[in-house]
Amino acid sequence: MSLLVLASLLLASCGGASGSHLDTIKQNGVIKVGTSADYPPFEYIDESGNRVGFDIELMEEIARRLGVTVEWVDMPFDSLIAGVQEGKIDASISAFNYTEERDQVVDFSEPYYMGEDAFLVAESFTGMIAAPEDVASFKVGVQTGTTQDAWLTDSLVAEGLLPEENLFRYDRADQAALDLKNGRIDVMMADYIPAAALAEQIGGLKIAYQAVISSGPTNIVIPEGDAELKQAIDEILVELESEGFIEALGLKYFQ
Repeated sequence: MSLLVLASLLLASCGGASGSHLDTIKQNGVIKVGTSADYPPFEYIDESGNRVGFDIELMEEIARRLGVTVEWVDMPFDSLIAGVQEGKIDASISAFNYTEERDQVVDFSEPYYMGEDAFLVAESFTGMIAAPEDVASFKVGVQTGTTQDAWLTDSLVAEGLLPEENLFRYDRADQAALDLKNGRIDVMMADYIPAAALAEQIGGLKIAYQAVISSGPTNIVIPEGDAELKQAIDEILVELESEGFIEALGLKYFQ
């Protein structure tokens, strides 16, 4: 047998043994999922120190139906996409909105939630926010790497409406909410449901304005080109939707 033929057989053997990413996940019995557990009611740490929330329960059920368990990896929100790209995690669920920019480097599951944006202010706030652009008159806080961050940067800062020094970016949404309560910023932009949850959790805050501005479909982040994992997750999401599981989760966490 020639060395060339032997090398070809060895390569074929190695390729066949490696299997797909989904095969590896199932063989290991674990899917590593990244999240940023600071965004109630999607993902957060409760008073007992447990990781809970809409996204957490949804992903746990998806994993159960895949026949595996979840190994949670808590990371800053703006590190999650890179974590999926670099293979540090198998997927990420953290109230991710689809964007064309993100879609260039990762893939997305089918949507499981549609959201709105909100501007959160202190209860003592006396300013006027009648349209999204009105926040350009204030000091605005936002979580780094979110679609809200992108909207504020592209639509207000880049257009010269909001001074760069008046846009404050935070690794964690709850840090921004605390600074808002303590008067270090005037307005915080976030998804509506987490904004309302933070207002209730921290106290002294209220929603001043809500609308679809930067938000849209919410999806699970999957490695670019991983068609098999995407198909498996999408099929389970369809099942969960048809069975009423996702609606029940919404009633549990969003009402």
